Amino acid sequence: MPRALVTGGAGFIGSHVADLYLENGYDVTILDNFATGRRENLPERARLLELDLTSADAASAVRDGRFDVISHLGAQIDVRKSVANPGFDATINVVGTLNLVEAVRASGHPTRFIFSSTGGALYGDFVTPPNVEDFPKDPESPYGIAKLSAELYLAYYARVHRVDTVALRYANVYGPRQDPHGEAGVVAIFCNRILTRQPLTVFGDGSQTRDYVFVKDVARANLAAATRTLPAPGRLDARGFNIGTGVETSVVDLAAALQRSAGSDVPVHLAPARPGEQERSAVNIDKAKRELGWTPRVDLHTGLEETFAFFAARFGRERQPT
Repeated sequence: MPRALVTGGAGFIGSHVADLYLENGYDVTILDNFATGRRENLPERARLLELDLTSADAASAVRDGRFDVISHLGAQIDVRKSVANPGFDATINVVGTLNLVEAVRASGHPTRFIFSSTGGALYGDFVTPPNVEDFPKDPESPYGIAKLSAELYLAYYARVHRVDTVALRYANVYGPRQDPHGEAGVVAIFCNRILTRQPLTVFGDGSQTRDYVFVKDVARANLAAATRTLPAPGRLDARGFNIGTGVETSVVDLAAALQRSAGSDVPVHLAPARPGEQERSAVNIDKAKRELGWTPRVDLHTGLEETFAFFAARFGRERQPT
């Protein structure tokens, strides 16, 4: 039975990845410190290591675990938090990643290390979407800089130490289990506000675009990256894959689409733009189609309906008297 470690496996994306590995016959271990993860997201059949990414114990767990694949989803995910505290962001997203990949190197075990990178913040606003993997990279935020730095480390470890590394560059992931109370994840935030009959806040003029990809499609990309025979790693972009839809959707159009899916008419309020955010973002996914055999299966309308239904059911449970 193949063995998988999912860091951040109690989180939004990580829990879906863990679920899919279990469905496909993997023995799954989750590493999470529950800074943002939720215990209710943990799959019943997975083992749990409650550890910090940067800790010596986490490195030991990787070094001794003999995992066939590691999907590294544990991260600091908030662009605005990275702007406010870039040192904290770098500690989690660079030092934490380096701690694990160095442990893989030290283990000598043939582990495929799948890093969760960003397909939006990595490229910046100096290229015209949809972004291709080998486009120039000039991130607009410390978050994007940290993800790019981690990818450079992975390319080094692949080239010099022959560590089997892959970077999946996600577009804007949405879906069930996303945190509706955080700063990252506009779909979840909008769902929460619709359910509580509050206005939807759009920062800037709402024309900024994102490429919205459903979380279960992202989980499928991890499974594909774990199982496919891939070109030799070594260069920065050789094992980097954009994971998205290639479709730009503006924030105001997203709000309107979600209102339709929810049957809602709460107002939309505009607020000042926030620093560190890109104007346009979408990714070209031809390489993932060609080399991973992966394409997204869930369109935005279907994904928004499933996401809103999840939050509506959870909202109803949370409001029930005890």
